[in-house]
Amino acid sequence: MLGLAADRLRADMNRLLSFLFHQGILDEQFLQLQQLQDETSPNFVSEVVNIYFHESEKLLRNLRSLLVDREFSDYNKMGIHLNQFMGSSSSIGAKRIRNVCLAFRAASDQNNRAGCLSALEVLEHEYCFLKNKLHELFQIQQQRVLAAGVRYPMQH
Repeated sequence: MLGLAADRLRADMNRLLSFLFHQGILDEQFLQLQQLQDETSPNFVSEVVNIYFHESEKLLRNLRSLLVDREFSDYNKMGIHLNQFMGSSSSIGAKRIRNVCLAFRAASDQNNRAGCLSALEVLEHEYCFLKNKLHELFQIQQQRVLAAGVRYPMQH
């Protein structure tokens, strides 16, 4: 019975990952990150992704504070934050976020405040979607580990 639960959870994980890849939310870099996880570091991917979330939230706050300032004119500073966001997103395989950052960067390079505000909204939406889906993935993964690890003594 427990084997079936673990199999069902594995299938749920695979379906969710397939969806994320098919929708262009993640790319092969995420798979490479998963390959670095093993028995000695079973939570490696979730730890790396949680660091990414923590840093990304700081970058989003910084970008938002730059853009709400009516006197804002330092598009170079915005570009630095966007480069950091693009790099960290690429490193975990967050393809769609990286692509939104590229569009955001194009608006920033043109000193297009309205384009930057619009891109920030899209970026925040994509970020929240990715965060929710990866948390869902990690919850399923944790349930699978627990289901696979539970062993009942044999009845004689």
